[in-house]
Amino acid sequence: MKKIIFLLAFLPLLFACSNIADDEQLIYVKPQTAKRAVLIEDFTGQKCINCPLGTEVIEQLQETYGDRVIAVGIHSGPLGFAGNSTAIGLATAIGDEYFNYWQLEYQPEGLINRHGAVNYLDWITKVREELTRESSVSMKLEAQLVEGKISISVESEVLGDDYQGRLQVWVLEDGIVATQKMPDGSTNKEYVHNHVFRTTVNGIWGDPIALTTGEKNTKQLTQAVEENWNTANLSVVAFVYNDNGVEQAIKANVTQ
Repeated sequence: MKKIIFLLAFLPLLFACSNIADDEQLIYVKPQTAKRAVLIEDFTGQKCINCPLGTEVIEQLQETYGDRVIAVGIHSGPLGFAGNSTAIGLATAIGDEYFNYWQLEYQPEGLINRHGAVNYLDWITKVREELTRESSVSMKLEAQLVEGKISISVESEVLGDDYQGRLQVWVLEDGIVATQKMPDGSTNKEYVHNHVFRTTVNGIWGDPIALTTGEKNTKQLTQAVEENWNTANLSVVAFVYNDNGVEQAIKANVTQ
């Protein structure tokens, strides 16, 4: 009898535990930072004998850190090759404009999240440093081929304080077989070039972007596909940056 009375007295306590006042319930707190991706702008050229060595460094970094390392091969400068009637060239006028703007002196040389020019021998150290930093911006990216055009959707969200900067979107292509000078002085006519900068989607310096805490910014863009691009190997890179460098970057393959 005493056991029954004890259980009856304990039941209200069990039910009371589930009736937590609204102002006492756990409140979701939005994270203040996100994992940072590192953008390597690799200023390279088909006439550059050391540029394949820079590519090897990038491959090592991507093998180690996966999609947190995003590389863009910007063929440009005095060692870039624009092509001729018999050979494919990958250098672009836009690439040359970037090369001159950053006042680069040799190749391969790269920008690591736009914190100044870095010799390829120091890329591993600089990338590791950037990966230890967190970002205040989170991004999502989708790219789809629709009737000969790339339909692009970029979503950006600030996780901390409001952010002011620019949004840049580029098109890249992998698997381009074209000539390349090699470190031993030879010329490899069957060299496979990856993450090659093809064009900018939204101007050479992108569009202004203002991110407000608690609000998502979605940008819709369209890019026509050039005749000499292989649509099966296209990807899109998007990143936000300001005078303090690249805050966040993301890459997505173009789906068909």
